[in-house]
Amino acid sequence: MGRLPLTLCLTFLVMATVTFGVPPKKAVDVPFGRNYFPTWAFDHIKYLNGGSEVHLILDKYTGTGFQSKGSYLFGHFSMHIKMVPGDSAGTVTAFYAIVSFFLLQLSSQSSVHDEIDFEFLGNRTGQPYILQTNVFTGGKGNREQRINLWFDPSKDYHSYSVLWNMYQIVFFVDDVPIRVFKNSKDIGVKFPFNQPMKIYSSLWNADDWATRGGLEKTNWAKAPFVASYRGFHVDGCEASVNAKFCETQGKRWWDQKEFQDLDAQQYKRLKWVRTRYTIYNYCTDRVRFPVPPPECRRDRDI
Repeated sequence: MGRLPLTLCLTFLVMATVTFGVPPKKAVDVPFGRNYFPTWAFDHIKYLNGGSEVHLILDKYTGTGFQSKGSYLFGHFSMHIKMVPGDSAGTVTAFYAIVSFFLLQLSSQSSVHDEIDFEFLGNRTGQPYILQTNVFTGGKGNREQRINLWFDPSKDYHSYSVLWNMYQIVFFVDDVPIRVFKNSKDIGVKFPFNQPMKIYSSLWNADDWATRGGLEKTNWAKAPFVASYRGFHVDGCEASVNAKFCETQGKRWWDQKEFQDLDAQQYKRLKWVRTRYTIYNYCTDRVRFPVPPPECRRDRDI
């Protein structure tokens, strides 16, 4: 079987002493309808096992997606996802959050939006998926990092999650930290703290850019392409989209000292990912950034 140029996008949302850096609380798996609803191409979403599992379907006509019911200001968000198998070149599976949210993506909706992204870039059969992360703050992005995963994400479900608090944003794959974005407001770097975000996820065709810069096109003979989801964990401070702070700010488990930084073992695992699996990091791109962005040293990217 070949693999197509799909893109699956997701966006979401620990100081090293003996009390710091414990893993986030265990995610609680709930049915899709508890926290999410479909947003487009409703006939391209399939519900299984009473809604505890959802399949997103991409064909030559359309992809599909969903978003969270609520908007959140800080928290822990995760999903279990099994990527499109075989030839996935040109496809993008996303999980994200914006100040209102995006593709395994947390995202806000203002003109100076914030966004936290997971994007899975499909590839040809035999070539690994690429996982791209990005962080937008105050409308500014260009903070792409790309890694190859240490497993085949189309063979089984794996957990992808974000921990977002006032101190840092941590991206996890199966509880392994793959990226940290620290709160660096004190050195002039904006940090998402006052715009509630929604969570979005989608599967769509992006063969104009997703695989080898658009050189690999989606092989529609392999359609339909299916990305599978379950878990749908949301543990966040739900807030109005116009809220500037969380009523329980400073009181939730993710605000406590042990979640304000990674511990030594977590930093060791993060270094393992960066050393063995990172294929692009904006912090080391001297063509785009002759002088490294100021957050890079604090995030231990250089």
